[in-house]
Amino acid sequence: MSTKDDILESVAQDEQEPRSKKDSPMAALLNETPASPEVGDLVEGPVVDIDRGRIYIDLHPFGTGIIYGREYLSARDILKNVNPGDIVAAKVSSTENPDGYIEVSLREARQALVWGEAEDAMKKKTPLELPVKDANKGGLIIEWQGIQGFLPASQLSTENYPRVPDGDKDKIFAELTQLVGQKLTLYVITADAKEQKLIFTEKGINAEEKAEMVDKYSVGDALDGEVTGATDFGVFVKLEDGLEGLVHISEMDWALVEDPKSRYKVGEKVRVQVIEVKDGKVSLSIKALTEDPWKSASAKYKKGDKVDAVIIKYNKHGALASIEEGVAGLVHVSEFGGSEQLRETLRLGSSYPFTITLFDPNEHKMTLSYTNKEAESESK
Repeated sequence: MSTKDDILESVAQDEQEPRSKKDSPMAALLNETPASPEVGDLVEGPVVDIDRGRIYIDLHPFGTGIIYGREYLSARDILKNVNPGDIVAAKVSSTENPDGYIEVSLREARQALVWGEAEDAMKKKTPLELPVKDANKGGLIIEWQGIQGFLPASQLSTENYPRVPDGDKDKIFAELTQLVGQKLTLYVITADAKEQKLIFTEKGINAEEKAEMVDKYSVGDALDGEVTGATDFGVFVKLEDGLEGLVHISEMDWALVEDPKSRYKVGEKVRVQVIEVKDGKVSLSIKALTEDPWKSASAKYKKGDKVDAVIIKYNKHGALASIEEGVAGLVHVSEFGGSEQLRETLRLGSSYPFTITLFDPNEHKMTLSYTNKEAESESK
Protein backbone atom coordinates (compact mmCIF):
# COMPACT_ATOMS: atom_id res chain seq x y z
CA MET A 1 0.00 0.00 0.00
CA SER A 2 1.32 3.45 -0.90
CA THR A 3 1.98 5.85 1.90
CA LYS A 4 0.98 9.50 1.90
CA ASP A 5 4.62 10.42 1.21
CA ASP A 6 4.70 8.09 -1.80
CA ILE A 7 1.61 9.76 -3.30
CA LEU A 8 3.01 13.25 -2.74
CA GLU A 9 6.28 12.22 -4.34
CA SER A 10 4.44 10.82 -7.37
CA VAL A 11 2.44 14.03 -7.80
CA ALA A 12 5.60 16.11 -7.47
CA GLN A 13 7.27 13.97 -10.10
CA ASP A 14 4.32 14.45 -12.45
CA GLU A 15 4.54 18.21 -11.98
CA GLN A 16 8.26 18.13 -12.80
CA GLU A 17 7.70 15.87 -15.83
CA PRO A 18 4.27 16.83 -17.24
CA ARG A 19 2.63 14.60 -19.80
CA SER A 20 2.42 15.87 -23.37
CA LYS A 21 -0.94 17.20 -24.46
CA LYS A 22 -1.39 14.19 -26.68
CA ASP A 23 -0.94 11.82 -23.73
CA SER A 24 -3.33 13.71 -21.47
CA PRO A 25 -6.63 11.79 -20.97
CA MET A 26 -8.48 15.10 -20.69
CA ALA A 27 -6.88 16.40 -23.88
CA ALA A 28 -7.83 13.21 -25.69
CA LEU A 29 -11.43 13.58 -24.48
CA LEU A 30 -11.53 17.21 -25.63
CA ASN A 31 -10.15 16.26 -29.03
CA GLU A 32 -12.85 13.66 -29.45
CA THR A 33 -15.62 16.09 -28.50
CA PRO A 34 -16.68 18.42 -31.34
CA ALA A 35 -16.50 22.14 -30.65
CA SER A 36 -19.71 23.76 -29.49
CA PRO A 37 -21.53 25.61 -32.28
CA GLU A 38 -21.05 29.35 -32.47
CA VAL A 39 -23.23 32.10 -33.91
CA GLY A 40 -23.21 31.80 -37.69
CA ASP A 41 -22.49 28.05 -37.78
CA LEU A 42 -24.71 25.72 -39.79
CA VAL A 43 -26.15 22.86 -37.76
CA GLU A 44 -28.65 20.10 -38.42
CA GLY A 45 -30.67 17.59 -36.52
CA PRO A 46 -34.07 15.91 -36.22
CA VAL A 47 -37.18 17.80 -35.18
CA VAL A 48 -38.20 16.51 -31.72
CA ASP A 49 -41.24 18.66 -31.01
CA ILE A 50 -43.53 21.25 -32.58
CA ASP A 51 -45.51 23.42 -30.18
CA ARG A 52 -47.52 26.57 -31.05
CA GLY A 53 -45.02 28.70 -32.92
CA ARG A 54 -41.97 26.84 -31.69
CA ILE A 55 -39.96 24.04 -33.22
CA TYR A 56 -37.38 22.10 -31.24
CA ILE A 57 -34.41 20.41 -32.88
CA ASP A 58 -32.08 17.85 -31.31
CA LEU A 59 -28.52 19.13 -31.71
CA HIS A 60 -26.76 16.28 -29.91
CA PRO A 61 -24.43 16.48 -28.07
CA PHE A 62 -24.81 20.22 -27.55
CA GLY A 63 -28.43 20.46 -26.53
CA THR A 64 -31.67 21.50 -28.14
CA GLY A 65 -32.13 24.07 -30.85
CA ILE A 66 -35.23 26.24 -31.04
CA ILE A 67 -36.89 28.20 -33.84
CA TYR A 68 -39.40 30.73 -32.53
CA GLY A 69 -40.56 34.33 -32.66
CA ARG A 70 -39.52 36.32 -35.72
CA GLU A 71 -37.45 33.42 -37.08
CA TYR A 72 -40.49 31.16 -36.95
CA LEU A 73 -42.71 33.73 -38.68
CA SER A 74 -40.18 34.40 -41.46
CA ALA A 75 -39.95 30.67 -42.26
CA ARG A 76 -43.63 29.73 -41.92
CA ASP A 77 -43.98 28.65 -45.54
CA ILE A 78 -41.15 26.14 -45.08
CA LEU A 79 -42.02 25.05 -41.55
CA LYS A 80 -45.65 24.20 -42.34
CA ASN A 81 -44.36 21.08 -44.13
CA VAL A 82 -41.99 20.03 -41.31
CA ASN A 83 -42.91 17.07 -39.08
CA PRO A 84 -41.29 15.47 -36.01
CA GLY A 85 -38.38 13.30 -37.10
CA ASP A 86 -37.55 15.40 -40.16
CA ILE A 87 -33.91 16.43 -40.43
CA VAL A 88 -33.56 20.18 -40.84
CA ALA A 89 -30.55 22.43 -41.35
CA ALA A 90 -30.42 25.73 -39.52
CA LYS A 91 -28.03 28.55 -38.73
CA VAL A 92 -27.11 29.42 -35.13
CA SER A 93 -28.39 32.91 -34.32
CA SER A 94 -27.76 32.92 -30.55
CA THR A 95 -26.19 30.67 -27.90
CA GLU A 96 -27.40 32.76 -24.95
CA ASN A 97 -31.05 31.83 -24.72
CA PRO A 98 -32.25 32.30 -21.07
CA ASP A 99 -33.86 28.85 -21.11
CA GLY A 100 -30.66 27.18 -22.29
CA TYR A 101 -31.73 26.53 -25.88
CA ILE A 102 -29.58 27.20 -28.94
CA GLU A 103 -31.50 29.69 -31.06
CA VAL A 104 -31.39 28.88 -34.76
CA SER A 105 -32.71 30.40 -37.99
CA LEU A 106 -34.10 28.31 -40.81
CA ARG A 107 -34.34 31.31 -43.13
CA GLU A 108 -30.69 32.27 -42.67
CA ALA A 109 -29.66 28.64 -43.06
CA ARG A 110 -31.54 28.45 -46.31
CA GLN A 111 -29.79 31.58 -47.55
CA ALA A 112 -26.42 30.21 -46.46
CA LEU A 113 -27.07 26.99 -48.38
CA VAL A 114 -28.18 28.95 -51.44
CA TRP A 115 -25.04 31.08 -51.33
CA GLY A 116 -23.07 27.87 -51.14
CA GLU A 117 -24.90 26.59 -54.21
CA ALA A 118 -24.23 29.90 -55.96
CA GLU A 119 -20.50 29.61 -55.29
CA ASP A 120 -20.57 26.05 -56.59
CA ALA A 121 -22.46 27.14 -59.74
CA MET A 122 -19.88 29.87 -60.28
CA LYS A 123 -16.95 27.46 -60.02
CA LYS A 124 -18.57 24.86 -62.28
CA LYS A 125 -19.95 27.46 -64.75
CA THR A 126 -23.38 25.86 -64.42
CA PRO A 127 -26.01 27.29 -66.79
CA LEU A 128 -29.18 28.46 -64.99
CA GLU A 129 -32.56 29.12 -66.62
CA LEU A 130 -33.90 32.12 -64.70
CA PRO A 131 -36.70 34.66 -65.31
CA VAL A 132 -36.10 38.41 -65.42
CA LYS A 133 -37.95 40.02 -62.51
CA ASP A 134 -37.36 43.70 -63.24
CA ALA A 135 -35.13 46.20 -65.02
CA ASN A 136 -33.31 49.44 -64.30
CA LYS A 137 -31.06 51.68 -66.38
CA GLY A 138 -28.03 49.57 -65.51
CA GLY A 139 -29.36 46.09 -66.21
CA LEU A 140 -31.81 43.42 -65.09
CA ILE A 141 -32.96 42.14 -61.69
CA ILE A 142 -32.78 38.35 -61.37
CA GLU A 143 -34.12 36.30 -58.44
CA TRP A 144 -32.66 32.91 -57.67
CA GLN A 145 -34.01 30.76 -54.82
CA GLY A 146 -35.10 33.79 -52.84
CA ILE A 147 -31.89 35.77 -53.35
CA GLN A 148 -31.95 38.86 -55.56
CA GLY A 149 -29.18 39.10 -58.12
CA PHE A 150 -28.19 41.50 -60.86
CA LEU A 151 -27.41 41.09 -64.54
CA PRO A 152 -25.53 44.18 -65.81
CA ALA A 153 -26.46 45.31 -69.31
CA SER A 154 -22.80 44.84 -70.29
CA GLN A 155 -23.16 41.12 -69.45
CA LEU A 156 -26.09 40.53 -71.80
CA SER A 157 -25.55 38.41 -74.88
CA THR A 158 -25.30 40.14 -78.25
CA GLU A 159 -28.86 38.96 -78.99
CA ASN A 160 -30.29 40.81 -76.00
CA TYR A 161 -27.89 43.73 -75.61
CA PRO A 162 -29.71 47.08 -76.02
CA ARG A 163 -28.75 48.26 -79.48
CA VAL A 164 -28.96 52.00 -78.98
CA PRO A 165 -26.45 53.85 -81.22
CA ASP A 166 -26.36 57.09 -79.24
CA GLY A 167 -26.11 55.41 -75.81
CA ASP A 168 -29.23 57.18 -74.55
CA LYS A 169 -29.98 55.73 -71.07
CA ASP A 170 -33.74 56.15 -71.41
CA LYS A 171 -33.70 54.24 -74.70
CA ILE A 172 -31.52 51.55 -73.14
CA PHE A 173 -33.96 51.24 -70.23
CA ALA A 174 -36.87 50.93 -72.67
CA GLU A 175 -35.05 48.07 -74.43
CA LEU A 176 -34.25 46.34 -71.14
CA THR A 177 -37.85 46.45 -69.91
CA GLN A 178 -38.86 44.33 -72.91
CA LEU A 179 -36.89 41.45 -71.37
CA VAL A 180 -38.88 41.47 -68.09
CA GLY A 181 -40.71 38.17 -67.71
CA GLN A 182 -38.48 36.32 -70.16
CA LYS A 183 -36.28 33.38 -69.16
CA LEU A 184 -32.57 33.69 -69.87
CA THR A 185 -29.72 31.19 -69.65
CA LEU A 186 -27.34 32.75 -67.14
CA TYR A 187 -24.06 32.02 -65.37
CA VAL A 188 -22.97 33.18 -61.90
CA ILE A 189 -19.81 35.31 -62.04
CA THR A 190 -19.92 36.76 -58.49
CA ALA A 191 -21.31 35.08 -55.36
CA ASP A 192 -20.36 37.06 -52.25
CA ALA A 193 -22.55 36.11 -49.27
CA LYS A 194 -20.85 38.63 -46.99
CA GLU A 195 -21.58 41.53 -49.34
CA GLN A 196 -24.89 40.00 -50.44
CA LYS A 197 -23.72 40.36 -54.03
CA LEU A 198 -24.94 37.94 -56.68
CA ILE A 199 -23.96 38.88 -60.24
CA PHE A 200 -24.92 37.02 -63.41
CA THR A 201 -23.78 37.02 -67.01
CA GLU A 202 -25.52 35.83 -70.15
CA LYS A 203 -22.22 35.44 -71.96
CA GLY A 204 -21.60 31.72 -71.88
CA ILE A 205 -18.11 31.83 -73.38
CA ASN A 206 -15.05 33.69 -72.19
CA ALA A 207 -12.93 36.13 -74.15
CA GLU A 208 -10.38 33.49 -75.16
CA GLU A 209 -13.05 31.17 -76.54
CA LYS A 210 -14.64 34.04 -78.46
CA ALA A 211 -11.27 35.09 -79.88
CA GLU A 212 -10.78 31.54 -81.13
CA MET A 213 -14.18 31.66 -82.81
CA VAL A 214 -13.49 35.03 -84.46
CA ASP A 215 -10.08 33.86 -85.71
CA LYS A 216 -11.81 31.26 -87.89
CA TYR A 217 -13.21 34.01 -90.14
CA SER A 218 -11.41 35.93 -92.86
CA VAL A 219 -12.27 38.91 -95.05
CA GLY A 220 -14.06 37.67 -98.15
CA ASP A 221 -15.70 34.64 -96.54
CA ALA A 222 -19.28 34.13 -97.76
CA LEU A 223 -21.53 32.70 -95.04
CA ASP A 224 -25.10 31.79 -94.24
CA GLY A 225 -26.49 33.38 -91.10
CA GLU A 226 -29.64 34.21 -89.21
CA VAL A 227 -30.90 37.69 -88.33
CA THR A 228 -31.03 38.02 -84.53
CA GLY A 229 -31.77 41.73 -84.23
CA ALA A 230 -32.64 44.77 -86.34
CA THR A 231 -31.81 48.32 -85.29
CA ASP A 232 -31.81 51.81 -86.77
CA PHE A 233 -28.18 51.36 -87.81
CA GLY A 234 -28.21 47.82 -89.21
CA VAL A 235 -28.92 44.16 -88.47
CA PHE A 236 -27.12 41.59 -86.34
CA VAL A 237 -26.54 38.19 -87.90
CA LYS A 238 -25.68 35.02 -85.97
CA LEU A 239 -22.81 33.16 -87.60
CA GLU A 240 -22.67 30.38 -84.99
CA ASP A 241 -23.71 29.87 -81.38
CA GLY A 242 -22.08 32.62 -79.35
CA LEU A 243 -20.94 34.77 -82.27
CA GLU A 244 -22.74 37.50 -84.20
CA GLY A 245 -21.66 40.02 -86.78
CA LEU A 246 -23.11 43.40 -87.71
CA VAL A 247 -24.35 44.35 -91.17
CA HIS A 248 -24.27 48.14 -91.05
CA ILE A 249 -27.10 49.97 -92.79
CA SER A 250 -24.62 51.15 -95.44
CA GLU A 251 -23.77 47.50 -96.23
CA MET A 252 -27.32 46.22 -96.60
CA ASP A 253 -28.01 47.32 -100.16
CA TRP A 254 -26.47 49.41 -102.93
CA ALA A 255 -29.70 51.39 -102.92
CA LEU A 256 -30.67 53.66 -100.04
CA VAL A 257 -31.98 51.82 -96.96
CA GLU A 258 -34.08 53.97 -94.65
CA ASP A 259 -35.28 51.42 -92.09
CA PRO A 260 -33.41 48.11 -91.51
CA LYS A 261 -36.26 46.90 -89.28
CA SER A 262 -38.65 46.91 -92.21
CA ARG A 263 -36.15 45.18 -94.49
CA TYR A 264 -35.23 42.16 -92.35
CA LYS A 265 -37.01 40.27 -89.57
CA VAL A 266 -35.56 38.31 -86.63
CA GLY A 267 -35.12 34.67 -87.61
CA GLU A 268 -34.72 35.41 -91.31
CA LYS A 269 -31.91 33.56 -93.11
CA VAL A 270 -29.42 35.76 -94.99
CA ARG A 271 -26.26 35.34 -97.03
CA VAL A 272 -23.43 37.61 -95.91
CA GLN A 273 -19.79 38.32 -96.64
CA VAL A 274 -17.09 39.13 -94.10
CA ILE A 275 -15.65 42.59 -94.81
CA GLU A 276 -13.64 43.14 -91.61
CA VAL A 277 -12.34 41.17 -88.61
CA LYS A 278 -11.09 43.53 -85.91
CA ASP A 279 -11.00 43.78 -82.09
CA GLY A 280 -12.90 40.53 -81.65
CA LYS A 281 -15.73 41.67 -83.93
CA VAL A 282 -16.84 40.52 -87.36
CA SER A 283 -18.29 43.09 -89.76
CA LEU A 284 -20.53 41.80 -92.51
CA SER A 285 -22.04 42.93 -95.79
CA ILE A 286 -25.07 41.77 -97.72
CA LYS A 287 -24.63 44.05 -100.71
CA ALA A 288 -21.06 42.81 -101.29
CA LEU A 289 -22.52 39.55 -102.62
CA THR A 290 -24.56 41.37 -105.28
CA GLU A 291 -23.35 43.15 -108.40
CA ASP A 292 -22.18 46.72 -107.89
CA PRO A 293 -24.56 48.89 -110.00
CA TRP A 294 -21.88 51.58 -110.28
CA LYS A 295 -19.81 49.27 -112.48
CA SER A 296 -22.50 49.00 -115.16
CA ALA A 297 -23.33 52.69 -114.71
CA SER A 298 -19.72 53.62 -115.53
CA ALA A 299 -20.29 52.40 -119.08
CA LYS A 300 -23.47 54.47 -119.50
CA TYR A 301 -22.84 57.83 -117.82
CA LYS A 302 -20.20 60.53 -117.73
CA LYS A 303 -19.74 64.09 -116.56
CA GLY A 304 -21.93 66.53 -118.53
CA ASP A 305 -24.68 64.05 -119.38
CA LYS A 306 -28.29 65.17 -119.14
CA VAL A 307 -30.29 62.72 -117.04
CA ASP A 308 -33.60 62.33 -115.26
CA ALA A 309 -33.33 61.44 -111.57
CA VAL A 310 -35.79 60.69 -108.76
CA ILE A 311 -35.50 62.51 -105.43
CA ILE A 312 -35.08 59.81 -102.74
CA LYS A 313 -33.91 61.69 -99.64
CA TYR A 314 -33.21 65.11 -98.13
CA ASN A 315 -30.13 65.78 -96.01
CA LYS A 316 -28.33 68.81 -94.57
CA HIS A 317 -26.35 69.25 -97.81
CA GLY A 318 -29.33 69.11 -100.14
CA ALA A 319 -31.09 66.14 -101.74
CA LEU A 320 -30.14 62.71 -103.04
CA ALA A 321 -31.34 61.94 -106.54
CA SER A 322 -31.19 58.45 -108.10
CA ILE A 323 -30.54 57.99 -111.83
CA GLU A 324 -31.08 54.21 -111.47
CA GLU A 325 -31.33 51.61 -108.70
CA GLY A 326 -28.32 51.94 -106.41
CA VAL A 327 -26.76 54.92 -108.23
CA ALA A 328 -27.53 58.27 -106.62
CA GLY A 329 -25.90 61.66 -106.41
CA LEU A 330 -26.15 64.90 -104.45
CA VAL A 331 -28.07 67.96 -105.55
CA HIS A 332 -26.49 70.70 -103.45
CA VAL A 333 -28.66 73.09 -101.47
CA SER A 334 -26.59 76.07 -102.62
CA GLU A 335 -28.37 75.96 -105.99
CA PHE A 336 -31.64 76.90 -104.31
CA GLY A 337 -30.72 79.49 -101.72
CA GLY A 338 -31.78 77.28 -98.82
CA SER A 339 -33.24 73.92 -97.84
CA GLU A 340 -36.80 75.24 -97.76
CA GLN A 341 -36.64 76.43 -101.37
CA LEU A 342 -34.98 73.14 -102.42
CA ARG A 343 -37.76 71.08 -100.85
CA GLU A 344 -40.46 73.25 -102.42
CA THR A 345 -38.88 72.73 -105.85
CA LEU A 346 -37.77 69.09 -105.60
CA ARG A 347 -40.40 66.79 -104.12
CA LEU A 348 -39.61 63.32 -102.72
CA GLY A 349 -40.49 60.60 -105.18
CA SER A 350 -40.69 62.94 -108.19
CA SER A 351 -38.39 62.91 -111.22
CA TYR A 352 -36.57 66.00 -112.51
CA PRO A 353 -34.00 66.82 -115.19
CA PHE A 354 -30.38 67.18 -114.07
CA THR A 355 -26.88 67.53 -115.46
CA ILE A 356 -24.12 65.29 -114.09
CA THR A 357 -21.39 67.61 -112.74
CA LEU A 358 -19.21 64.91 -111.13
CA PHE A 359 -19.15 61.19 -111.85
CA ASP A 360 -16.68 58.87 -110.08
CA PRO A 361 -17.99 55.27 -110.16
CA ASN A 362 -14.89 53.90 -108.41
CA GLU A 363 -15.61 56.03 -105.35
CA HIS A 364 -19.40 55.82 -105.78
CA LYS A 365 -19.64 59.60 -106.02
CA MET A 366 -21.84 61.76 -108.22
CA THR A 367 -23.16 65.32 -108.08
CA LEU A 368 -26.06 66.69 -110.09
CA SER A 369 -27.21 70.16 -111.07
CA TYR A 370 -30.88 70.96 -111.54
CA THR A 371 -31.26 72.02 -115.16
CA ASN A 372 -34.83 73.28 -115.10
CA LYS A 373 -34.23 76.23 -112.77
CA GLU A 374 -33.52 78.63 -115.66
CA ALA A 375 -36.85 77.82 -117.32
CA GLU A 376 -38.62 78.25 -113.98
CA SER A 377 -37.00 81.65 -113.36
CA GLU A 378 -38.01 82.83 -116.89
CA SER A 379 -41.61 81.75 -116.31
CA LYS A 380 -41.67 83.89 -113.17
